[in-house]
Amino acid sequence: MNLVAFNTLPEETAKKELFACCGSEKWTLAMMSHFPFASEKQLVDLSSKIWYDNCTEADWRESFTHHPKIGDVKSLTEKFAGKEQAGVAVATQETIQHLAKANNDYENKNGFIFIVCATGKSATEMLALLNDRLQNTAEEELHIAMGEQQKISIIRFKKMLPDGDFSFLKVSQITTHVLDTSTGIPGKDISIRLQAFRNNIWQTIAQGITNGDGRIPDLLPQERNLKPDTYKMVFDTGNYYANTKTFYPKVEIIFNTFDETHYHVPLLVNPFGYSTYRGS
Repeated sequence: MNLVAFNTLPEETAKKELFACCGSEKWTLAMMSHFPFASEKQLVDLSSKIWYDNCTEADWRESFTHHPKIGDVKSLTEKFAGKEQAGVAVATQETIQHLAKANNDYENKNGFIFIVCATGKSATEMLALLNDRLQNTAEEELHIAMGEQQKISIIRFKKMLPDGDFSFLKVSQITTHVLDTSTGIPGKDISIRLQAFRNNIWQTIAQGITNGDGRIPDLLPQERNLKPDTYKMVFDTGNYYANTKTFYPKVEIIFNTFDETHYHVPLLVNPFGYSTYRGS
């Protein structure tokens, strides 16, 4: 189906399709007020604006209830619901048990289940990310989960419109790449927090773990631009160098954004030194 075909659907059918992308009644009704859509870009841009600017905590939490638990043993064993979590489905029973416990701990702490865009992430990466996010406050997790939901919504738009044109989508506005200069290879499995200075403290607004190439290409949802401000990226180098001595247990890079262009914040690191620059 493409957008032209979607626009010819009965309104109730179109509404159900959109609700399946993001399980918030307010978001869905606001999206339907613009139906039919002029383009796939309008669909994505509206979804982001409504999600961040018009919805409230109650709407975000409502959407979270329409996800299966990432760490639910039964769901993991049955390979979940859909391909978005396929990377976790190959987990060992030991990993599944650890995921289940961590997910329960997360829900008990935050009042909602662990929300993450699981596409392309292995079970090991998922567990590491879940354990890292357990260290965040409930307020931080609410905002991180919001971003993860928007990533998921875009993926579901693509599945809803397999013949649609989503070529306009770009990578995350803020990206990073870690290179271990002591070995000459990418820094894999490094936890990274993107933080903003809010309420007189640094708060995490997005979080991820570097892939095999040392990158996090989806730190922010596609087409989501942060307001020009000062931000901080925190690299957990201590755990990365857990088996050797390192002078820097964490590397913190504070940087400014000036507009809606792409910002690449790479890190060149070794156990006793690091450098950074604005990349491309």
